[in-house]
Amino acid sequence: MKLGLIAGILRASVPAGAEGIDITDLAYDSRKVTEDSLFFCVPGALVDGHHFAEQAVGAGAAALVSSHSVQAAVPEIIVDDPRRAMGVVSDAFFGQPSRELSLVGVTGTNGKTTTVYMLDSIFRATGEASGLISNIERRIGPKVLPAPRLNAPEAIDLQRLLRMMLDAGVTKCAMEVTSEGIAQGRTDATEFEVAVFTNLTQDHLNFHHTMENYYLAKRFLFTDLARAAVVSIDDKWGRRLASEVGIPVTTFGTSDAADLRAVDMELGPAGSSFRAVGLDLDIQVQIKIPGVFNVMNALGAAAAANTLGISPADITAGLESLAGVPGRFERVDAGQPFTVLIDYAHTPDALIAVLAAARSLGSGRVLAVFGCGGDRDASKRPLMGEAAGRGADLVFATSDNPRSEDPLQILREIEKGLTEWPPPLGYEIIPDRAEAIRRAVAEAGDGDIVVIAGKGHETGQEFAEGKIDFDDRLIAADALRNVR
Repeated sequence: MKLGLIAGILRASVPAGAEGIDITDLAYDSRKVTEDSLFFCVPGALVDGHHFAEQAVGAGAAALVSSHSVQAAVPEIIVDDPRRAMGVVSDAFFGQPSRELSLVGVTGTNGKTTTVYMLDSIFRATGEASGLISNIERRIGPKVLPAPRLNAPEAIDLQRLLRMMLDAGVTKCAMEVTSEGIAQGRTDATEFEVAVFTNLTQDHLNFHHTMENYYLAKRFLFTDLARAAVVSIDDKWGRRLASEVGIPVTTFGTSDAADLRAVDMELGPAGSSFRAVGLDLDIQVQIKIPGVFNVMNALGAAAAANTLGISPADITAGLESLAGVPGRFERVDAGQPFTVLIDYAHTPDALIAVLAAARSLGSGRVLAVFGCGGDRDASKRPLMGEAAGRGADLVFATSDNPRSEDPLQILREIEKGLTEWPPPLGYEIIPDRAEAIRRAVAEAGDGDIVVIAGKGHETGQEFAEGKIDFDDRLIAADALRNVR
C-alpha cells in the first residue's frame, strides 16, 4: 500500500515526493519492525512509542505515524492519536477482513469467554471452519494460537488475525470485545455482524473511573461497529442499551419481555437443561456446564446464532457438545470425596454467582479461595470480601496478581468486606496463594465444594518483581495428591 493512500485514509499529509513509498507491513512494536513497514508511535501506560522511533527506523521502517515530529530520517504522518489511526489503517491494509466474515463480538463484565466458546461450538456444528478470539486462546479453524497478554488484540494484530482466518477458509468468528479495547480504538473500523451484551457490573473502574463511562465504552460497540445487537434484559444496563441503540435488537433472558427466553430450567451438578423459546426457536438444550449464569450465556449464544441464520438443530448440537471452558467452573478431580472447582470469577457479581452455583451442587459446605488483582479497581476489594462472606461458609482470602502493589494492603482492603459480612465458619488471611489452596483442600470434607476463584485459566502470577509460573489447577491437583 502506498504511503500517500494511507495519508489519505488518515486525512493527513506526507512530505512532497513521499506519496509513492510502498508500505509492506505495519508495526507498533519496534522489535517487530520489518523492512519497509509503517511504524505507529503509540503512547502507552508505561512506555511511549515515540521514544522507539529511531530503533524502528534502524530496523527498516519506511515511515512513521506519530502525534508530533520526532525528527526522523523517514517521512512522518502526524495525527492526533496514533493508536486510533492504527485501527482504520490496519483495516484498510489487510483488506477489510471483518466485512467478509460473519464476526460476532461478545462484550460484558462476566460471561464473555464462555459465550464465545459456546458460539464457536455452534459454528463448528454447522460444519464450517470457525475462528475464535478469547483471553484464553486464538483459533483459526483447527489451529490453536496462544493468547498474548492483552485480552483485546491491538488493531494491527486483530486485522492480521482476521485476514489469516479468511485465508484459511474461516467463515464465522466469535470474539471477546473488552471495554478497554473499545475505548482505545483497537476495534475501530471493524465490522461486527452481531454484537452480544451479557451484563455490566463493577470492574475496570481504574480505567473508566465511573460506571457510566464503562457503559458508554460498551455501548460504542453497538452504536458504531455492529449491524445487529443481542442483549440480555435481565441486566439493568442491558435494558438501557436495548432502548438506546439504533440497530435491530434481539433481547434474551428469563423475563416474559425477552425475545428469547429460558424456561423449564433444571440445574444440576453435571450441567443444566432448559428450553429456549421465542423468535423462531423452541429447542430443548442440555449443557454440560453448571450454573444458571451459564444458561444465560447459552441463551445469548443461541440468540446470536439465530440472528446469523444458523438452524435450531445446529444451535442445539453446538451447545450440547461443548464439554467445558478452561478455567470456567472447571473441576479438578483426583478421586476425592469432595468437589474442587477453578473459576475466573473476579468481580463481586461473578463471585456471588459462582458460589451460588457451587452450593447447588450438593449439601456440603462451600469453601472459597480468592483474592483481588493489584493495579486494578481498588474500590471493588471490600465488595469481593462481602461477596465471599455472603456466598461461602469458610473463606481463605489470598493473593491474586498483586502486580506492583503490596499484597498485604490488598488483603486488608478485602478484609473490610469480610468483617462487614463474616462467613458462618469464619475466614483466614493467607497471602501465599499456593498455601491458601492447600489449606482449603486440607480442610474440605465429604460432600464439600472448594471454589478457587479469580485466575481461572491463567498460568502465571504477577508480582512487582516479575511473573512466576502459577496455575490454580496444578496447585490444587498437587494438594489433592497429598490429602488422599
